[in-house]
Amino acid sequence: MIDRYALPELREIFGEQHKLDLWLRIELLAVEALRDAGVVPEADHERIRAAAGEVDVERAHAIEQESQHDVIAFLRSVTERLGPEGRWLHYGLTSSDVLDTATAAVLRDATAVVEGELRRLIEVVSRLARQYRDTPMVGRSHGIHAEPMTFGFKAAGWYAELLRDAKRLSRARDGIAVGSISGAVGTHANVSGDVERHVLDGLGLAADPAPTQVVSRDRHAELLTTLAILGGTLERVAVEIRHLQRTEVGEAFEPFGSGQQGSSAMPHKRNPILAERVTGMARLLRGDALIGLENMALWHERDISHSSAERFVFERALGVAAYATRTLGDILDGLEVDADRMRRNLDELGGMVYSEALLLAMISNGADRQAAYRLVQNAARRAWAGETTFREALRADPAVAQWLTLDEIEGAMDLHHHLAGIGVTYRALGLDGPE
Repeated sequence: MIDRYALPELREIFGEQHKLDLWLRIELLAVEALRDAGVVPEADHERIRAAAGEVDVERAHAIEQESQHDVIAFLRSVTERLGPEGRWLHYGLTSSDVLDTATAAVLRDATAVVEGELRRLIEVVSRLARQYRDTPMVGRSHGIHAEPMTFGFKAAGWYAELLRDAKRLSRARDGIAVGSISGAVGTHANVSGDVERHVLDGLGLAADPAPTQVVSRDRHAELLTTLAILGGTLERVAVEIRHLQRTEVGEAFEPFGSGQQGSSAMPHKRNPILAERVTGMARLLRGDALIGLENMALWHERDISHSSAERFVFERALGVAAYATRTLGDILDGLEVDADRMRRNLDELGGMVYSEALLLAMISNGADRQAAYRLVQNAARRAWAGETTFREALRADPAVAQWLTLDEIEGAMDLHHHLAGIGVTYRALGLDGPE
C-alpha cells in the first residue's frame, strides 16, 4: 500500500519484521514439538530457544542476495547464531510449511482489521436508517423519478447488504486461517501430524486436512473474491452519494472541511472526492479477485507461479478494503442530508410519482388495465408538455372521471400510503427497535 492510503495497523501486520518473526515462531514451535516427541534433546531445545532471539531482517536480506531463496536466507541468518543444535531448525519441514502457515496468520489478522472497519460502517448505516426512516424522497429507476420512498429506507438496503458482507468476510477469515506443517508434497512423511497440531495450535490456526505441498489456493481466492464483493457494496453506496450530491439533485453531501478546496481552478466546487476514491478502490479489489482465481491452478503438488503475485495482492487487497471501508464510514458518519431538497425533488413532477397508485385505483374500480394506463400516461404527457399540471389533467379528463372521483384521485396521491409499507423491511432487519 502507498502511504496515502495505508492503515498503520495493517502496515505492522504485513511488515517484514513481523513476517520473519512468525517464521521463527513456527520453527521454534516445531522444535518444541520434536522435543516433546523425543526427537530433539532437551539441552538442544533450550539452547535454540535461548539463542534464537529476534530475526535480523537486514542480515536475512543480505544472505538472500546470494541464496536467491528467502526461507533459506532466513534459516541461515538464525542458525549462524547457533551451534550444532541449529540442525534441528526446519527438521522435516519444507518452505511452504513456513510460508503458508505464516501467511494464514497474517491474512487472518489483517481480515480482522477489515471486519472492525466494517462493523463501524454497519453501525453508522444503521443509525442513518433509523434517523431518516420517515424522511421522504423520490425513488429513482433508470435515474428517473419513480415512486416515493424515504432516505432511511435507502440506507436500510445498504445495511442489509453490509450484513451479508460481514457474514461472507467472517466465513472467508475462517477459511483462510488454515496452515500446513506436512512436509514435501504434503504427505507427513518426515513431519508428524502431532508436530503439525502443536505448531498450528500455537498460532491459533486450523490444519488443512488435505494439502498438497501448499495450502489449497481456493481459500485465498475466496478471501479475495469476498473482498471484491465488499468493494462492490462500498461502490454501490459511494455511487449513490455521488449522484445525490450532483448539483441538479442536491439531496446529500459527503463531508467538506472548512479549509478543504474542491478544485484548483474553480473555487465554488464541492466535489465528492471521497466517494469517487471509494469507487476507484472497488475496481482494484475486482482486479485482485482475478489474481486469486488465477492462482488456484498450480502444477501438480506445487509450483511458485502464485508466489510473486501474492507478495503484492494480499497486502494490497486487504489494505484497500480496510481503507475504503473506513473512508465510506467517514463519509456516511458526516453525511449532510438536505431533507427539504429531498421533498422539493419529490414534488417536482406535480404528483406523477403516484401514477401507479392511480392506475391501480382505476383497475380496482373496474377499468381495463391498458385503458387505465393510457389515461394516466396521457395526463403525464400533457404535464410534461407544459399544457397543465398532472393533477389538473387528471381532474379535467372525463374519461378518468368514469373511474375515479376527485377524492379518489387525491386518495391515490397520498404520500403516507406510499411510505407505510417500509415497516416490512425495517421489521425484517430488526431496525424498528431502539438503537
